[in-house]
Parts: sequence; structure tokens; C-alpha cells
Amino acid sequence: MPRKIRELIADLEKAGFINRGGKGSHRNFIHPCCSMPITISGKPGDDAKRYQEQAVRESIEETKR
Repeated sequence: MPRKIRELIADLEKAGFINRGGKGSHRNFIHPCCSMPITISGKPGDDAKRYQEQAVRESIEETKR
């Protein structure tokens, strides 16, 4: 069962990412140790796509290096 968008956002915020806003249902998160911002789209209650889950996982791993 896929995770929800709200869970991905919570993981990013827990890892120290800052929501810099976005347009419509898009949210852009930045982190000082991460080379690229990560964009999450969708309503908080929507199921996350596989590529979104992978992007969040990779971004959080990048901050740990």
C-alpha cells in the first residue's frame, strides 16, 4: 500500500527540509546539504507515487553524507 503525501512531507520536515512554497498543489523543499530542491505534488491525502517516495528517500540519504 503506497504511503500518503502527508507522510512524505513529515519525513522531509523531520530530516530538516524547509518548505519554500510552491504553486497549486506543488511544494518545494530545500536543505542546505542537498544539491537540488525536491518537489512534492498532490494533496496531503493522496497516495504517493513510487517516484516521489524514491526521491524523498534519496534526498534524505544525501543529507546524511
